[in-house]
Amino acid sequence: MRAISRPVSRIAGSVRAPGDKSCSHRAVMMAAVAHGESTVTGLLEGEDVINTAKAVKALGAGVERTGPGAWTIQGVGANGFSSPSADIDFGNSGTGARLMMGLVGGHAVAARFVGDTSLSSRPMERVLKPLREMGVAADTAPGGRLPAVIRGGNLKAIRYAPPEASAQVKSAIMLAGLRADGVTVVEEKEATRDHTERMLRAFGVEVGVEERAHGGPIVSVRGGQSLKALKAEVAGDPSSAAFALAMALIAGEGAATVTGMLDNRTRTGFIDAAQAMGADLRTEEDGQATGEDTVRVIATPSRLRGIALDPALVPSMIDELPIFAVLAAFADGKTTVTGAAELRVKESDRIKAICAMLAVNGVEVEELPDGFIVTGCGARGVPGGGTVEARHDHRIAMSALVMGSATKTGVSVDDIAMIATSYPEFFDHMATLGAQVEKSEAEKS
Repeated sequence: MRAISRPVSRIAGSVRAPGDKSCSHRAVMMAAVAHGESTVTGLLEGEDVINTAKAVKALGAGVERTGPGAWTIQGVGANGFSSPSADIDFGNSGTGARLMMGLVGGHAVAARFVGDTSLSSRPMERVLKPLREMGVAADTAPGGRLPAVIRGGNLKAIRYAPPEASAQVKSAIMLAGLRADGVTVVEEKEATRDHTERMLRAFGVEVGVEERAHGGPIVSVRGGQSLKALKAEVAGDPSSAAFALAMALIAGEGAATVTGMLDNRTRTGFIDAAQAMGADLRTEEDGQATGEDTVRVIATPSRLRGIALDPALVPSMIDELPIFAVLAAFADGKTTVTGAAELRVKESDRIKAICAMLAVNGVEVEELPDGFIVTGCGARGVPGGGTVEARHDHRIAMSALVMGSATKTGVSVDDIAMIATSYPEFFDHMATLGAQVEKSEAEKS
């Protein structure tokens, strides 16, 4: 399936941010190893999270969908997983696969992890290295990639300093540390999203966080703690909300409101960066969810200016960099992004994918080893007319369709199937806000 996004002058309306993908994964995983029955509402029902739910069910947890975004999970308790009878397929989800390696590693079971072509090309060694130090046995395909057989149990606590800022590495270590002998410590190079720490506390686990003047925090968890079942509510996803907000910022007129978005300092990079460009973004308190505050955000069309993005913001907006690049395309002047080498190992090589997305639509862009430089075309100045190769990457596909709404001639995307992995409501929300997107069957060669 392909699509074309045609230019529109007005973007207006209100949508609720879909459940945060990071929090959804963690809620399912933690409920699966808690004692008792948990209920989770607001869960993102994209393919990635559904695959995580299938994974914990294969390992012995009881999982039942009771309504839209509402799930009941019967936890197995400490050491309660059992070896699955078949491979665990994570599809395209790096978060699901990597965090589950840590969770499974703490149990005396064996499981074979597989994924689609894209996930099977992504590196897993950054997670498996510390897990092996803890005592997890892991056999992988060449290059430390999937398929991987994980054998857990009898772990020892470690003190580990990841060489790169990665919430996935930190989280996998912490989840394994729940069943390790001693106190497991992670010294972060930079602060990363802290949903694992917050969610663990909500499930009754004591987590230590020591802030440092230089570098990221030191996070610790004592092994042997039990998780207690709860009623969890998942906050809205800032990474998904960014698409609606960006579309309003580059529109000719109107205003868009996104409600229920989680408000967490480790995830506010896109808002901060857009405001540095001159974006008119206002936030208002909008309640709470499990472990997180939530806000509503109002975006109105803005004259944007190019900036040199502070590399310190990159970890808190790593998933939003493709849509941030779209803002840069409609800004006046140059925007430089560095310190984002992590983009090379996402669902695609996102640096190359971002540059190709902009270039094929008439935007001058320079690829850097760890980022890119965009020479903006100014408000409503992007020519468009190109067909973007999604490269099996949902965020590239969605960013391109948002860009098309404000170009002179529209933007086509060659494949939109993978958007369902993270944002099933994307096309409904686009239409609600006034975008004109037409879908068609992909041409067969």
